[in-house]
Amino acid sequence: SGHKMADILGPLLITVASVLGVAFAVFQFKKISAIEVDRSTRSHLEDGAHDPYEVLLRCYNAIEQGAKAFLKAEYTLCLGFTVIFAAVILFLTAHVSADEWDFSIGILSAISFTIGAVTSLCSGYIGMRVATFSNARTTIQAVLPDEAGWTGSFNTAFRAGSVMGFSLCGIALFVLFVLINVFGFFYPCEWSETEVPPVKILMETIAGYGLGGSCMALFGRVGGGIYTKAADVGADLAGKVVSGIPEDDPRNPATIADNVGDNVGDVAGMGSDLFGSFAEASCAALVISTQSKDLITSGFTTILFPLSVSACGIIVCALCSFLATDVSPVKKEADVEKVLKIQLFSTAIGMSIFCLLLALVSLPSTFTFESFLDANNERVVCTWWGAYICIFCGLWSGCLIGFITEYYTSHSYKPVREVAQSCETGAATNIIYGLALGMKSAILPITLISLSVYLSFQLVGMYGVALAALGMLGTLATCLSIDVYGPVCDNAGGIAEMSEFPEEVRDKTDALDAAGNTTAAIGKGFAIGSAALVSLALFGGFISRVANKSPGYEVVINVLRPVTFAFLFMGAMLPYWFTALCMKSVGTAAMAMVKEVKHQFETIPGLLQGTPGHGAPDHARCIKISTDASLREMILPGLLVIFSPILTGFLFGIEAVSGLLVGALISGVQLAISQANTGGAWDNAKKYVEKG
Repeated sequence: SGHKMADILGPLLITVASVLGVAFAVFQFKKISAIEVDRSTRSHLEDGAHDPYEVLLRCYNAIEQGAKAFLKAEYTLCLGFTVIFAAVILFLTAHVSADEWDFSIGILSAISFTIGAVTSLCSGYIGMRVATFSNARTTIQAVLPDEAGWTGSFNTAFRAGSVMGFSLCGIALFVLFVLINVFGFFYPCEWSETEVPPVKILMETIAGYGLGGSCMALFGRVGGGIYTKAADVGADLAGKVVSGIPEDDPRNPATIADNVGDNVGDVAGMGSDLFGSFAEASCAALVISTQSKDLITSGFTTILFPLSVSACGIIVCALCSFLATDVSPVKKEADVEKVLKIQLFSTAIGMSIFCLLLALVSLPSTFTFESFLDANNERVVCTWWGAYICIFCGLWSGCLIGFITEYYTSHSYKPVREVAQSCETGAATNIIYGLALGMKSAILPITLISLSVYLSFQLVGMYGVALAALGMLGTLATCLSIDVYGPVCDNAGGIAEMSEFPEEVRDKTDALDAAGNTTAAIGKGFAIGSAALVSLALFGGFISRVANKSPGYEVVINVLRPVTFAFLFMGAMLPYWFTALCMKSVGTAAMAMVKEVKHQFETIPGLLQGTPGHGAPDHARCIKISTDASLREMILPGLLVIFSPILTGFLFGIEAVSGLLVGALISGVQLAISQANTGGAWDNAKKYVEKG
């Protein structure tokens, strides 16, 4: 009966956590909905006085409509790709050997891929809707005097992030759990000594869920990123640099596109991105776990251990979120960064305790893997506490990467202040300092990731690396809450400026936004760190799958083989090619945006001068430029990433594709951390200079 009780524990925990995640998101949304955006909030205005609330409503509606229109166009393209690629997956995975086809495997893989893709798109859409719903409400709360304004505006933006964080985690976890149970009717979670165990086939078909999430994350990140940066760069160049008007000035036709971009890139794109990391980490751990007879025969709770780690994360993050909004709320500018740090730290401590108990209850005391061998070709004996240390390493590496990122991107610390001071001698020294800061900021995160990989692999093999990735993503609900908070505050500040609220309102939103730039960099740090661990775990899953398909196949890939070594270089080049395509696309679209704004200033009488009764700027034209550019330009980088390993594998074989994947992983992580932190530092150096 003890065994049966243990078998119920995992499914029960996952179900309760999933429901709690969605319910908590609804609870936070109700809190935001209580803030009214209508005429009753501005009864104090005198007749004929400038009504900033009327402009606020117009901006609020325009941003929401622009974001919805872009996502509709982007998601139409993404769904078309999903249908075509699902068919490709069906045929490739159904071809199980040279002369054998099994279409049940192909169909299930294609279904899990499609469900992963749709869940990813839903995650991004939920985030976009709640961010556009909350931006104006954050501005309205910032109008309140003193402490009430600080607490109200911070809580509104933070709760908006919570809605996305908890709904995404709850839905993602529950959908994966349901998929495993439904597919289990065709391939049960059972071990077999005489043939390929059904559980191995089950988890291989489930792996499509992670691939679907990652494909949509790729398009969401690239499409949304090109949109937001083209609008941001275009609006700032045309407004501040060329025309000498303030950022987010209501006369600038590109300001609405800029604010739409924050929602479709930094919210919807990030949501899909971290969903992809979660799905890939879970699927990698599940696939690798099928290499262990001990884990599979220990019961359903043991098999579901990777999902239970994420379930614990939802519960811990929900409990800790009250620290930011109720127990120790923001009352002044200095509190903002402190409260966000407390969130990261408290969730990491909570997860450390919960996961220790979970590992003790869920995992057998010792277990081995078919492909994890020592120098004498004997299986390495793994332990439950070794698995816990893997999670612990990932969890605290993620937390420390967050704090390191904050140090390099917040203007409270020396690195960003140095970048700001370098501007005294011109833009060139600013660029040099900014690039140097980004490169230097990669040292500690890469060291932490390397230590996590080494320890995890030594203790539990590739399964340990996958658990470390899940540990890093254990506080995903809080990370997303902190991450979405940034663009909501950015929008709130833009709306305050366009609506011409008093200066003190913009001061509050600027302070919240400066912290938001740092939190965005922290979110990117988590995404990059977890993606590095997930990629390595997936690579382990790929190699173990090769061993499954070809019994006796050499599992160790020799780096010094000419083809492997050559493709290490090719793989290391891919992130640069990908980055070049994205940056060129942003530059082209930003140039078109600057020309459009200049054209409107020249042709709409009185717009630039701000004379009374001047013509209204044509925001729709600027939104269309960003939309068209991002949808057109996201296709080539997306195809480059998805098809380069497939073509390499077809043309040059397993060793070539292994070199390509490892090269791309090692190069991409360094480049990503460096660029993300350089951008965050420049943004906050600008804020620091503007504050005087």
